[in-house]
Amino acid sequence: MNRNYLYIFGCIAFTVYGQLVIKWRLIHKGALPVEFAGKLAFLFKAFIDPYVLSGFVAAFIASFFWMAAMTKFEISVAYPFMSLAFVLVLLFSVLLLREPITIGKVLGVGLICTGIIATVKFERES
Repeated sequence: MNRNYLYIFGCIAFTVYGQLVIKWRLIHKGALPVEFAGKLAFLFKAFIDPYVLSGFVAAFIASFFWMAAMTKFEISVAYPFMSLAFVLVLLFSVLLLREPITIGKVLGVGLICTGIIATVKFERES
């Protein structure tokens, strides 16, 4: 496999980490308050949580991987791979966060994977 794909996969890995860790920590913070001042306080307290901050740092690092990928690939080739983030977030949300899995989610992930395979296959043929 072309080593340049590591830029795309680095972006995906940091993106997935960020999404999962932020969700994990917010589960422990409770519901978002109704009133505006309560929402601001809630979000500020959540933001300064070290794990939540690590999620934002991961998103920042993911952007560097994405910029590197953009120097090696056409965006129409690289961007479909970002759909793997949906697949991995679903998988890890079920395994780590004990979220339910439904037939709709499984079918959706199957369609995403089919699209990625088609993108890669047809790109190589052209």
